[in-house]
Amino acid sequence: MRDLDSLLAALDPQASLARRHLWLINLLAWIRGDQSAPLAAVNRLMQLADAVERQPELQQRLQAWWATLARTVDITILLADFGFAPRTAFVSELAERLRRKLLPGTPETVDASELFSLALPTRFDALWLNQLDEALLVRLSRLVSANAPATADNWQGKVLEAIAYCSSQVSAAGFSPELRLRMSEQALTSQPFHALALDVAQLQVELMRRTPEDAVVQAAVARLRERLEACRQAVASVYAHLDDHGISVGLVFRLRQVRERILRIRELLDCLLSPTPALSAVKLLARLVNVGQDRYSIRALVAANSTLLAAKMAERSAETGEHYITRTRVEYASMLQKAAGGGALTALTTLLKFMLGALALSAFWAGFWAGAMYAASFVLIQLLHCTLATKQPAMTAPAMAAKLKDLGSGEAVGAFVDEVTHLVRSQVAAVLGNVLVVFPVVLLLSGAIYFASGHPMIDAKEAEHVLHSLTLLGPTLLFAAFTGVLLFAASLMAGWAENWFVFYRLDSAMRYNPRITAVLGAQRAGRWAGFMRRNVSGFASNIALGFMLGLVPAFAAFFGLGLEARHVTLSTGQLAAACAALGWDIVRNPALWWCVAAIPLIGALNLGVSFYLAFRLALQAHNVSGVDRARIRAAIWKRVRSHPASFFVPARA
Repeated sequence: MRDLDSLLAALDPQASLARRHLWLINLLAWIRGDQSAPLAAVNRLMQLADAVERQPELQQRLQAWWATLARTVDITILLADFGFAPRTAFVSELAERLRRKLLPGTPETVDASELFSLALPTRFDALWLNQLDEALLVRLSRLVSANAPATADNWQGKVLEAIAYCSSQVSAAGFSPELRLRMSEQALTSQPFHALALDVAQLQVELMRRTPEDAVVQAAVARLRERLEACRQAVASVYAHLDDHGISVGLVFRLRQVRERILRIRELLDCLLSPTPALSAVKLLARLVNVGQDRYSIRALVAANSTLLAAKMAERSAETGEHYITRTRVEYASMLQKAAGGGALTALTTLLKFMLGALALSAFWAGFWAGAMYAASFVLIQLLHCTLATKQPAMTAPAMAAKLKDLGSGEAVGAFVDEVTHLVRSQVAAVLGNVLVVFPVVLLLSGAIYFASGHPMIDAKEAEHVLHSLTLLGPTLLFAAFTGVLLFAASLMAGWAENWFVFYRLDSAMRYNPRITAVLGAQRAGRWAGFMRRNVSGFASNIALGFMLGLVPAFAAFFGLGLEARHVTLSTGQLAAACAALGWDIVRNPALWWCVAAIPLIGALNLGVSFYLAFRLALQAHNVSGVDRARIRAAIWKRVRSHPASFFVPARA
């Protein structure tokens, strides 16, 4: 690292733009040092002040350099716009952050925001800036400016310009159709955005005539603060509309931008009216350092703007998941019946899968048509009101997570444990219904094919391949867990699709659009609209899962990953086809029993992984924290010891 003497010797106010800014960057790097302690950086800044005071010629060069910097770089943009997206769109901001991460910045710029990011690039800068005291700041301001009071007046003007800039952005957002059409009636009636610019202009006029302590100025400030609060409440009213009519990540992004700009105006007002303006200015710069760090974070962007979408997706999944939880013997029997129907239909899916395999298509087209076949099969199961066991966990997890918000008493914990037993019992019933039906139905299909054509569903070579691929001694359990991830991803797409359908009011469009009603008629259009509103989530989930089961292994093979899907019901159907092809002698083959042992573990991993991922997402979406996990675990184990059968069979009424 360069020492202070060489840095001061290199100071040249007549240097090029890039050289002047590089000198500033190097000076601040010297002040940071090894970033071990903020006070050490403050001490180095004091050393700089001592060195400049001892050399009048150096002080003149520093003042000339500072005057050139202030003339060429407009700090108003930094104060007003730093940390905000240049365009009010989530995708544009995501692309901008990727660009900033991948491409280096240049000091040859008149953009104060870009120079600020290069000069103060770490959170440590915020720490040492916050350690500066008023005396040192006054001393530094006298060193860099030959006329300190004039500099203070200029700073006040820059802050006022930044407030005007921010207020214009807030007003523009408040008048945008995306927000205005979703505000509450009270917010629209009060018209808070109409007079915001006027309040800012009045404050500017009064500050030019009077001191900040004057009663007239204070009244103007109070009016502006009240107006800002009214704008904030108007923007907040949009969230109520989103709760009822769906959420858009882009719209949430715009709402957060407006809210942050209102907060920035408040910070600028505090800085403008502070009795210690230098100290307030440095505190604001320290805050901007942290804002700059968040400005480059892609993770922070996605997390901040997708929380509400995740909550809405979890809420819609919870509504669907309630239908998958059985609590009575009648509901339990109904679940078994629906799962049996799903198992019978999956037997046909197994047959179609082997027929596709016989066509010997290329990897992509084999995966594509397998995905299309899976999707059609899953949609058919949905339309016939049957059940596929592995679709349940990602839907029931949000329903369970929502119940964790009210665990304040022992009775509430007991009620939650009851729900756990209902959930486990429902999953067991669904898996048993699928597996116990798909196996014999595939055997019957294979027998029918044999009597009709003289050949079983698959030949002996294909049967041996099935035994080899499903054995517990191979990577079957890894593939089963991977399939659980695909099941969770399908549930996310289901929640997103339903939210998208509601957000754009497609059910209302189908019901009332003149072109649609002219073709279908008003009554049929209404029935179709209701049908799609009830089933859009299931359609999205089933189609997404089908194509992922077919195409993801094909794409994984292209990249040499070797990942495959292991779905418990489909795997059971394939094993049944192998048994039919190899005959009774298969029972003496140890490979069969290794596959049989793998089936329940495949089911457990399919269910467990998808439930775990959905449950974690739902906990975050519902803001569930501080849950006493130990108390819940103890209550569940107590139930296991006292009533183990309740996890498999419902009690009599």
